[in-house]
Amino acid sequence: MCYTAKYLIEKALKRAKHYGVSEDIVRYTEELKRFKDHERVSGFTHPEIIIYTNQAPYHPILSHWGLIPHWAKNEFQAKNIWNKTLNARGETIFEKPAFKNSAKEKRCLIPVAGFYEFHHTNKKTIPYYVKSNDEQPLMLAGLWSEWTNIDTGELMNTCSIVTTSANQLMKKIHNNPKLNESRMPVILDQSEEDEWLMARSKDNLQHLIKPYPDKLISAKPYVDNSKKAPETGALPFLFDD
Repeated sequence: MCYTAKYLIEKALKRAKHYGVSEDIVRYTEELKRFKDHERVSGFTHPEIIIYTNQAPYHPILSHWGLIPHWAKNEFQAKNIWNKTLNARGETIFEKPAFKNSAKEKRCLIPVAGFYEFHHTNKKTIPYYVKSNDEQPLMLAGLWSEWTNIDTGELMNTCSIVTTSANQLMKKIHNNPKLNESRMPVILDQSEEDEWLMARSKDNLQHLIKPYPDKLISAKPYVDNSKKAPETGALPFLFDD
């Protein structure tokens, strides 16, 4: 795999140095100190992942996975919400209190080399790694928010992955018997990325929330081989939603 998420920050830093943008040089240098490519970590640890926001569509920034809405009153309420917002059902993002403001005003793109999903069989769960057939990063539709901890003054950038009904490939993999339906992240075609970020209304977004074509992605079981690490830059397990 020639792509890693860290590469995006490194590329942005190189560009900032080329043009002498001191503010961006400091910013990306600090982000590189904090960032690491994640591999099979729990979403409940809220790792920092890269996003491109509608406010800065050409600048990769770090954001904690799991959206905390701006109206969370305190740390207790924020943490209570946090674990419930790793994913956001695309069908209801304009109605759910945690997501509706972000759906209207704060959308983002989440680039990943691939993602993992569980397959249930014979009372076991097998992780499958899903990636693009052309070895290029997948661009996931996301929502983001900024929340200020009133106790510490810390400003946190957080995000959620928008999901939709599964395509035929993902239905075979995402078969949790406890769920009523199979899901998958909303994967955007390159021609849809700007539209997701810049759309002005709910009506302009609805057609983007759809299953990604089966023929463009592939999946294989993850084999734990300590001598050979799996592809880097992959998103941690996509939790059921």
